[in-house]
Amino acid sequence: MKEDVENEITYHTASVDDVPHVCQLIEPFVKRKQLLYRSTEEISDLTKNGFVAEMSGEVVGFSAIDIYSRKMAELVCLAVAESCQGKGVGRKLVELCIRCAKENNVHELMAISAADEFMKSCGFDFTLPEQKKAFFIHPGEITDATSE
Repeated sequence: MKEDVENEITYHTASVDDVPHVCQLIEPFVKRKQLLYRSTEEISDLTKNGFVAEMSGEVVGFSAIDIYSRKMAELVCLAVAESCQGKGVGRKLVELCIRCAKENNVHELMAISAADEFMKSCGFDFTLPEQKKAFFIHPGEITDATSE
């Protein structure tokens, strides 16, 4: 069955025409707090280095890289419709993003994900796990008690 679905799925570089469909695809992931909210303008910007998976004319997957500099880019907005998960769609989208980073001479591509094993299976790993870790804060959530 997996091969049948894979043969029906096509991949292409994202375009602005895909933006409404990508927004619709990622909406449930945003609601479940699995992806960050991105405005239509942000999704439009991501199409420059983004990729779409389609099946029967419907967008079933999306991912992009956000290039910060030649040193660093981030794999962002990886989403695959539930009906197509586990069928290689996410892996193919990640491969396309890695290729895009390579073509743009990006030194390091990072991904922030809760899917550790999936990302490792795609070749990602923790950078300097014994020495450095990424820390995050949500400035809008800082209260006076936090600053004490």
